[in-house]
Amino acid sequence: MKTALALRHVPFEDLGLLAPLLQQRGYSVRTHDAGVGPLEDSLHPEPDLLVVLGGPIGAFDETAYPFLADTLALLRERLARRLPVLGICLGAQLMARALGAGVAPMGHKEIGFAPLALTLDGERSVLAPLANGTPVLHWHGDRFEIPPGAESLAATPLCPHQAFALGTHALALQFHLEADLSRIEQWLVGHACELAAAGVDLQALRSGAREHGAALAQAAQAVFGAWLDGLDKGLPSP
Repeated sequence: MKTALALRHVPFEDLGLLAPLLQQRGYSVRTHDAGVGPLEDSLHPEPDLLVVLGGPIGAFDETAYPFLADTLALLRERLARRLPVLGICLGAQLMARALGAGVAPMGHKEIGFAPLALTLDGERSVLAPLANGTPVLHWHGDRFEIPPGAESLAATPLCPHQAFALGTHALALQFHLEADLSRIEQWLVGHACELAAAGVDLQALRSGAREHGAALAQAAQAVFGAWLDGLDKGLPSP
């Protein structure tokens, strides 16, 4: 059986919609909570797929959160071996750092629902189902640069780099396509201090989740399904 390891930073920013899709695709899924026990303990047996999830810390905060150094080392090693990696939000920023690209604060928050502008590479990529302008969930204050050799896939007016791909084995998404929007209240409670400080309208987030939840769930199935199809061509059959 294929295995997937999710590296989680806060409980509610989990695999979300991706968990049942992975299980349907024949993956055995396990989770490592970052900073809780050695990361090395969760790497045996070596997972076929590593998913690094989001969280409210910075990808450059290893002085305050030393476990990030282990995550970066793991990402460098896996990416050098062209092993499958999916990074979401913080996970995407950590991938960028592991590949030699910069990550820094934007100077403003991007929180809420807004569509992506796909690049030409993005229109030909697994993100093609998002070319119709379906608003996705953004929730970040930092941004990454595009690593050398990677394809830039998407942008928004507030953040010029929203996704990149490296070959077919590595995909980094700044936005939260994995989020199960039926559980948006968990995000509102978990990020209450950030939302209050940024002056974000909670009702707008709730309304956006209701309005776009079904379409985004379909888009998530299409995007992640297409990416997993590409991975499956290079993985042994279960």
